[in-house]
Amino acid sequence: MPREAPYLAVADVLRARILAGEWEIGERLPSRARLAVEYGVGRNVMQRAMDRLIIDGLLEGRAGSGTYVRMPRERLRLVRSRHRERRQGPRPWPHGIERGRADAWDSHSQVRVPAPGAIAERLAISPGSLCVTTHYEFLAGGQPVQLSESWEPMAITDGTPVVLPETGPLAGKGVVERMRSIGVVVSTVVEVPRPARATQAQANLLGISLGDLVLQIERTIFDTDGRPVETADMVIPDVRREVVYEFGVDRP
Repeated sequence: MPREAPYLAVADVLRARILAGEWEIGERLPSRARLAVEYGVGRNVMQRAMDRLIIDGLLEGRAGSGTYVRMPRERLRLVRSRHRERRQGPRPWPHGIERGRADAWDSHSQVRVPAPGAIAERLAISPGSLCVTTHYEFLAGGQPVQLSESWEPMAITDGTPVVLPETGPLAGKGVVERMRSIGVVVSTVVEVPRPARATQAQANLLGISLGDLVLQIERTIFDTDGRPVETADMVIPDVRREVVYEFGVDRP
Protein backbone atom coordinates (compact mmCIF):
# COMPACT_ATOMS: atom_id res chain seq x y z
CA MET A 1 0.00 0.00 0.00
CA PRO A 2 1.28 3.55 -0.68
CA ARG A 3 2.80 5.22 2.35
CA GLU A 4 1.07 8.33 3.71
CA ALA A 5 2.99 11.53 3.07
CA PRO A 6 5.00 12.47 6.20
CA TYR A 7 3.42 15.93 6.45
CA LEU A 8 -0.08 14.38 6.54
CA ALA A 9 0.92 12.10 9.40
CA VAL A 10 2.32 15.07 11.33
CA ALA A 11 -0.82 17.08 10.57
CA ASP A 12 -2.99 14.27 11.96
CA VAL A 13 -1.04 14.19 15.23
CA LEU A 14 -1.16 17.97 15.61
CA ARG A 15 -4.88 17.96 14.81
CA ALA A 16 -5.51 15.43 17.56
CA ARG A 17 -3.57 17.53 20.07
CA ILE A 18 -5.48 20.69 19.10
CA LEU A 19 -8.88 18.98 19.31
CA ALA A 20 -7.93 17.51 22.68
CA GLY A 21 -7.45 21.05 23.98
CA GLU A 22 -3.71 20.94 24.52
CA TRP A 23 -3.62 24.49 23.18
CA GLU A 24 -6.57 26.78 23.84
CA ILE A 25 -8.33 28.92 21.24
CA GLY A 26 -6.20 31.96 20.57
CA GLU A 27 -3.07 30.36 22.05
CA ARG A 28 0.14 30.43 20.07
CA LEU A 29 1.72 27.11 19.16
CA PRO A 30 5.43 26.43 19.61
CA SER A 31 7.55 27.56 16.70
CA ARG A 32 7.67 25.39 13.62
CA ALA A 33 11.37 24.82 14.15
CA ARG A 34 10.73 23.56 17.69
CA LEU A 35 7.91 21.28 16.57
CA ALA A 36 10.05 19.93 13.73
CA VAL A 37 12.70 18.90 16.27
CA GLU A 38 10.04 17.38 18.54
CA TYR A 39 8.70 15.20 15.72
CA GLY A 40 12.03 14.47 14.13
CA VAL A 41 11.08 15.89 10.73
CA GLY A 42 12.41 18.60 8.50
CA ARG A 43 11.12 22.16 8.66
CA ASN A 44 9.56 21.82 5.22
CA VAL A 45 7.51 18.85 6.44
CA MET A 46 6.34 20.80 9.49
CA GLN A 47 5.56 23.83 7.32
CA ARG A 48 3.33 21.73 5.06
CA ALA A 49 1.63 20.07 8.03
CA MET A 50 0.73 23.41 9.61
CA ASP A 51 -0.35 24.82 6.26
CA ARG A 52 -2.72 21.85 6.01
CA LEU A 53 -4.25 22.74 9.37
CA ILE A 54 -4.54 26.39 8.37
CA ILE A 55 -6.48 25.32 5.28
CA ASP A 56 -8.66 23.09 7.48
CA GLY A 57 -9.45 26.10 9.66
CA LEU A 58 -7.83 24.83 12.89
CA LEU A 59 -4.91 27.25 12.84
CA GLU A 60 -4.21 30.74 11.60
CA GLY A 61 -0.89 32.36 10.81
CA ARG A 62 -0.20 35.90 11.94
CA ALA A 63 2.59 37.66 10.10
CA GLY A 64 5.56 38.30 12.33
CA SER A 65 3.87 36.69 15.32
CA GLY A 66 3.43 32.95 14.81
CA THR A 67 0.71 30.35 14.40
CA TYR A 68 -2.37 30.32 16.64
CA VAL A 69 -5.33 28.05 17.35
CA ARG A 70 -8.21 29.54 15.41
CA MET A 71 -11.71 30.23 16.66
CA PRO A 72 -14.04 27.48 15.35
CA ARG A 73 -15.73 28.68 12.20
CA GLU A 74 -19.25 28.35 10.90
CA ARG A 75 -19.34 27.68 7.19
CA LEU A 76 -22.64 28.23 5.44
CA ARG A 77 -23.31 26.31 2.26
CA LEU A 78 -23.54 27.93 -1.17
CA VAL A 79 -25.40 25.72 -3.63
CA ARG A 80 -24.58 26.20 -7.31
CA SER A 81 -27.51 24.59 -9.10
CA ARG A 82 -28.20 24.13 -12.79
CA HIS A 83 -31.93 23.89 -12.02
CA ARG A 84 -32.03 27.21 -10.19
CA GLU A 85 -30.04 28.87 -12.96
CA ARG A 86 -32.56 27.60 -15.50
CA ARG A 87 -35.51 28.92 -13.52
CA GLN A 88 -34.11 32.21 -12.28
CA GLY A 89 -31.07 32.92 -14.40
CA PRO A 90 -27.48 33.51 -13.25
CA ARG A 91 -26.80 36.50 -11.06
CA PRO A 92 -23.58 38.14 -9.85
CA TRP A 93 -23.80 36.03 -6.68
CA PRO A 94 -24.40 32.29 -6.18
CA HIS A 95 -28.02 31.46 -5.42
CA GLY A 96 -26.77 29.57 -2.39
CA ILE A 97 -25.90 32.86 -0.72
CA GLU A 98 -29.62 33.58 -0.64
CA ARG A 99 -30.14 30.23 1.07
CA GLY A 100 -27.17 30.99 3.32
CA ARG A 101 -28.83 34.11 4.67
CA ALA A 102 -27.01 36.86 2.75
CA ASP A 103 -28.96 39.91 3.74
CA ALA A 104 -27.19 42.87 2.16
CA TRP A 105 -24.91 43.81 -0.69
CA ASP A 106 -23.32 46.88 -2.17
CA SER A 107 -22.56 47.47 -5.84
CA HIS A 108 -20.77 50.06 -7.89
CA SER A 109 -20.83 50.21 -11.70
CA GLN A 110 -18.57 52.04 -14.12
CA VAL A 111 -19.37 52.60 -17.78
CA ARG A 112 -17.10 52.80 -20.81
CA VAL A 113 -14.26 50.93 -19.14
CA PRO A 114 -11.73 49.50 -21.66
CA ALA A 115 -11.59 45.71 -21.39
CA PRO A 116 -8.21 44.36 -20.21
CA GLY A 117 -6.68 41.66 -22.38
CA ALA A 118 -7.79 38.69 -20.26
CA ILE A 119 -11.37 39.99 -19.96
CA ALA A 120 -11.51 40.79 -23.68
CA GLU A 121 -10.47 37.23 -24.48
CA ARG A 122 -13.21 35.80 -22.26
CA LEU A 123 -15.80 38.09 -23.89
CA ALA A 124 -14.49 37.46 -27.43
CA ILE A 125 -14.00 41.19 -28.03
CA SER A 126 -10.96 43.28 -28.88
CA PRO A 127 -8.77 44.50 -26.01
CA GLY A 128 -9.83 48.01 -25.09
CA SER A 129 -13.44 47.52 -26.18
CA LEU A 130 -15.76 49.45 -23.90
CA CYS A 131 -17.57 47.58 -21.12
CA VAL A 132 -19.68 48.11 -18.04
CA THR A 133 -17.94 46.71 -14.99
CA THR A 134 -19.71 46.23 -11.67
CA HIS A 135 -18.10 45.47 -8.32
CA TYR A 136 -20.16 43.70 -5.66
CA GLU A 137 -19.63 43.11 -1.95
CA PHE A 138 -22.04 40.71 -0.20
CA LEU A 139 -22.77 40.47 3.52
CA ALA A 140 -24.46 37.86 5.72
CA GLY A 141 -25.13 38.77 9.33
CA GLY A 142 -22.87 41.76 8.94
CA GLN A 143 -19.95 39.64 7.73
CA PRO A 144 -18.55 39.91 4.20
CA VAL A 145 -19.06 36.59 2.40
CA GLN A 146 -18.23 37.25 -1.24
CA LEU A 147 -16.74 39.65 -3.75
CA SER A 148 -17.70 39.76 -7.41
CA GLU A 149 -16.53 41.72 -10.44
CA SER A 150 -18.74 41.58 -13.52
CA TRP A 151 -17.99 42.73 -17.09
CA GLU A 152 -20.54 43.25 -19.88
CA PRO A 153 -19.72 44.50 -23.41
CA MET A 154 -21.33 47.86 -24.08
CA ALA A 155 -21.80 46.80 -27.70
CA ILE A 156 -24.70 44.70 -26.38
CA THR A 157 -26.35 46.99 -23.83
CA ASP A 158 -25.34 50.56 -24.75
CA GLY A 159 -28.38 52.81 -25.18
CA THR A 160 -30.77 50.32 -23.54
CA PRO A 161 -32.55 50.64 -20.17
CA VAL A 162 -30.48 47.72 -18.77
CA VAL A 163 -26.99 49.06 -19.38
CA LEU A 164 -26.43 49.24 -15.59
CA PRO A 165 -27.15 45.94 -13.77
CA GLU A 166 -28.30 47.51 -10.51
CA THR A 167 -30.31 50.50 -11.76
CA GLY A 168 -33.21 50.93 -14.15
CA PRO A 169 -36.42 48.91 -14.58
CA LEU A 170 -34.75 45.50 -14.15
CA ALA A 171 -32.26 46.39 -11.44
CA GLY A 172 -30.96 43.31 -9.68
CA LYS A 173 -32.97 40.89 -11.85
CA GLY A 174 -29.96 39.00 -13.15
CA VAL A 175 -28.27 38.66 -16.51
CA VAL A 176 -30.84 36.34 -18.12
CA GLU A 177 -33.85 38.58 -17.52
CA ARG A 178 -32.01 41.79 -18.38
CA MET A 179 -30.65 40.38 -21.63
CA ARG A 180 -34.01 38.87 -22.59
CA SER A 181 -35.60 42.31 -22.29
CA ILE A 182 -33.38 43.55 -25.14
CA GLY A 183 -33.81 40.45 -27.30
CA VAL A 184 -30.71 38.51 -26.23
CA VAL A 185 -31.44 34.93 -25.14
CA VAL A 186 -28.99 33.32 -22.73
CA SER A 187 -28.41 29.59 -23.15
CA THR A 188 -25.18 28.56 -21.44
CA VAL A 189 -23.24 29.33 -18.26
CA VAL A 190 -19.65 28.14 -17.87
CA GLU A 191 -17.92 28.22 -14.49
CA VAL A 192 -14.28 27.50 -13.69
CA PRO A 193 -13.60 27.19 -9.92
CA ARG A 194 -10.02 27.54 -8.70
CA PRO A 195 -8.56 27.55 -5.17
CA ALA A 196 -6.41 30.58 -4.41
CA ARG A 197 -4.92 32.65 -1.61
CA ALA A 198 -6.43 35.99 -0.66
CA THR A 199 -4.59 39.06 -1.87
CA GLN A 200 -4.19 41.98 0.51
CA ALA A 201 -7.03 43.87 -1.17
CA GLN A 202 -9.34 40.86 -1.00
CA ALA A 203 -8.39 40.18 2.62
CA ASN A 204 -9.18 43.77 3.58
CA LEU A 205 -12.62 43.64 1.97
CA LEU A 206 -13.51 40.17 3.27
CA GLY A 207 -12.15 40.64 6.80
CA ILE A 208 -9.78 37.69 6.53
CA SER A 209 -6.00 37.33 6.65
CA LEU A 210 -3.61 37.81 3.77
CA GLY A 211 -3.02 34.40 2.19
CA ASP A 212 -6.20 32.79 3.56
CA LEU A 213 -7.77 30.19 1.30
CA VAL A 214 -10.46 31.48 -1.07
CA LEU A 215 -12.39 29.96 -3.94
CA GLN A 216 -12.29 31.94 -7.16
CA ILE A 217 -15.04 31.21 -9.67
CA GLU A 218 -14.61 32.47 -13.23
CA ARG A 219 -18.06 32.58 -14.81
CA THR A 220 -18.97 33.40 -18.40
CA ILE A 221 -22.51 33.56 -19.79
CA PHE A 222 -23.27 32.88 -23.48
CA ASP A 223 -26.29 33.57 -25.68
CA THR A 224 -27.83 31.09 -28.12
CA ASP A 225 -25.29 32.08 -30.81
CA GLY A 226 -22.38 31.26 -28.50
CA ARG A 227 -21.56 34.93 -27.95
CA PRO A 228 -20.33 35.82 -24.43
CA VAL A 229 -22.63 38.46 -22.91
CA GLU A 230 -21.11 38.69 -19.43
CA THR A 231 -18.13 37.40 -17.53
CA ALA A 232 -17.49 37.64 -13.80
CA ASP A 233 -14.90 36.76 -11.19
CA MET A 234 -16.28 35.73 -7.80
CA VAL A 235 -14.17 35.37 -4.66
CA ILE A 236 -15.56 33.36 -1.73
CA PRO A 237 -13.64 33.02 1.57
CA ASP A 238 -13.23 29.37 2.52
CA VAL A 239 -13.32 30.29 6.20
CA ARG A 240 -16.99 31.29 5.92
CA ARG A 241 -18.48 29.37 3.00
CA GLU A 242 -18.32 26.02 1.29
CA VAL A 243 -19.49 25.75 -2.31
CA VAL A 244 -21.51 22.75 -3.46
CA TYR A 245 -22.38 22.06 -7.10
CA GLU A 246 -25.78 20.44 -7.61
CA PHE A 247 -26.63 18.69 -10.87
CA GLY A 248 -29.77 16.91 -11.98
CA VAL A 249 -29.81 13.75 -14.07
CA ASP A 250 -31.38 14.07 -17.52
CA ARG A 251 -34.22 11.61 -17.94
CA PRO A 252 -34.77 9.78 -21.22
